[in-house]
Amino acid sequence: MHETHSSMHEAHSSTILPQREPTLRLAAMPSDANYTGDIFGGWLMGQVDIAGSIPAVHRARGRVATIAVNSFVFKQPIFIGDLVSFYTRIVKVGTTSVTVDVEVYVQRDPVNPKCLKVTEATLTYVAVGEDRRPRPLPVQSE
Repeated sequence: MHETHSSMHEAHSSTILPQREPTLRLAAMPSDANYTGDIFGGWLMGQVDIAGSIPAVHRARGRVATIAVNSFVFKQPIFIGDLVSFYTRIVKVGTTSVTVDVEVYVQRDPVNPKCLKVTEATLTYVAVGEDRRPRPLPVQSE
């Protein structure tokens, strides 16, 4: 536990946000935190799933369902008041599925601004029809 704790706090140097619009951005609120002020991992996982589904829905041109969380790494804690930004990128397209990378950054402390990458995740979504069964993705026009 000690090694994980110290590695979580090693990368305190400020970074910069990716040079593109985030898929989702919101503020971490007190209702999203435990009694010590750290944001619940489950809350973050839910927001990552929402952010990842957005490009998947666009690519599928319709409903998708999460079928796998391929990887999920919490690199730094998130605190109440952090501005949380989710950046997504489709990394693989199959017959019925779309795999999306999600990178999460926070901007904190407006008096002494700092930006940190806090989470990386990869999720896979499957396109589903009205019957909630897998369906082929539409052909992407070039």
